[in-house]
Amino acid sequence: MKTVKNTIANKIVSLLEREYPNVSLELNFNNPLQLLVATVLAAQCTDKRVNEVTRILFKKYKKADDYACAKIDVLEKDVSSISFFRNKAKNIKECCKIIVRKYESSVPSDIETLTSLPGIGRKTANIILGNAFGQPAIAVDTHVQRVSNRLGLATSKNTDNIEKELCEIIPKNKWTKTCHLFQAHGRTVCTAKKPACPDCILFDLCRWGDKRV
Repeated sequence: MKTVKNTIANKIVSLLEREYPNVSLELNFNNPLQLLVATVLAAQCTDKRVNEVTRILFKKYKKADDYACAKIDVLEKDVSSISFFRNKAKNIKECCKIIVRKYESSVPSDIETLTSLPGIGRKTANIILGNAFGQPAIAVDTHVQRVSNRLGLATSKNTDNIEKELCEIIPKNKWTKTCHLFQAHGRTVCTAKKPACPDCILFDLCRWGDKRV
């Protein structure tokens, strides 16, 4: 049964769809492995920087086995312009070793298996499931967290709980797209500092107590 919160959530999503008609994931990829690598690199790093690095990286490493067999110092150098590159290179290499050994070199397509891999949390797993495998998934990054909290669609600060709250009120077929919409809105209007509240199409629906008039 639909609640008032469901109705508000539907209105918000519809308005954002009109505002950002061509929204999509900003990370560039052509297959699940590329997206896995890109999302690991993207933690605490801009998508723009990741895309610059993966443009070259994906030409060099085409299969999971390429990463698994790579010398760690070489892989580190290939991603050295990314924040925390040593730890990320290690996780990518270890991930791919497991994928080659246990999953016939194919990226797993279920949340439990993905989150068992080194460096893959629920957010990363949901990005992969939603965008590489077309499965409905809500990935809660900093923009999704901020926008959903300010709008009153989620009350928790815990990302796993926010995911559950949003899944309850947003139509399942729009889970992945809603993440892209919240991210776009969070980057352009509902920013962390000095949000453009007076220009926001969601102003009247927003329940944030500190919204700027």
